[in-house]
Amino acid sequence: MVLNSYAKINLSLSINSKLKSGFHQIQSHYCLINLSDKIRIIKANKKKDTVFFKGPFIKHIKKSNNSIINLLKLLRKLKIISNYYSVTVIKNIPAFSGLGGGTSNAAFILKFFLKEIISKDTLNKIEKVVGSDLRLFFYKQGFVDNLRKIIVAKKNHRLFFLISRPNFNCSTREIYLKVKKYSKKIKFSYQKIHTKKNFIKKILNNKNDLQSIVEKKHPILKKLLTDISTEKGCYFARMSGSGSVCYGLFKNETSAEKALNKIKIKYPKFWFSLAKTV
Repeated sequence: MVLNSYAKINLSLSINSKLKSGFHQIQSHYCLINLSDKIRIIKANKKKDTVFFKGPFIKHIKKSNNSIINLLKLLRKLKIISNYYSVTVIKNIPAFSGLGGGTSNAAFILKFFLKEIISKDTLNKIEKVVGSDLRLFFYKQGFVDNLRKIIVAKKNHRLFFLISRPNFNCSTREIYLKVKKYSKKIKFSYQKIHTKKNFIKKILNNKNDLQSIVEKKHPILKKLLTDISTEKGCYFARMSGSGSVCYGLFKNETSAEKALNKIKIKYPKFWFSLAKTV
């Protein structure tokens, strides 16, 4: 069995408060994109899970303590599975990027094993081990109202992106530790957003609260975003999550491709890709 483990993009990200647990309460518009890791799962002959990582983005991945190993251990403890597995992951999603690659791997493996709807209690237990953004990957598009609630989009809009990963890593923990100001929590509903035009207009009025923190440490990120945003057909350019991946949202695939051909010449050492919503 081969699974597609899709990346996510934060179209907006506001940090509302810091919880006693150490986590931050956030709100975020997000979508899944067709950039994906490929996961192959087979039953193991021995009573031991093994995970093999291949592909262009394996340098910083822990082989013995990662989201997949931890998930499989927990699923046996919760009696959701009983067997042991050999898992091979082709890493096409950059690590330390703000695209949720590791959590996505765990989420799509979890969905593969589930035979029925997962209870909230079980999901909460798994999130504590895997990551607080696990439930994002259960829906193609939505709004994170808080760490426990996602408002699912009534209509999935077709969106086109130019994606770039600068040649530096971002530690999610380190970026969040530098948050000093918090945005006011908003009440959001999809009821008044019926068209793609209205949706993009709503997103344009938002931002990523973590972006300025990363820009201060890495000024090249601000320059990259400015260059992407000035390309023809680009609605706006932002950082995803805690970075370092940046993206431009474009009117169509053609304008995104034309921008890619120009931008990658300016930044020959950066990784680039085109993507669209799944």
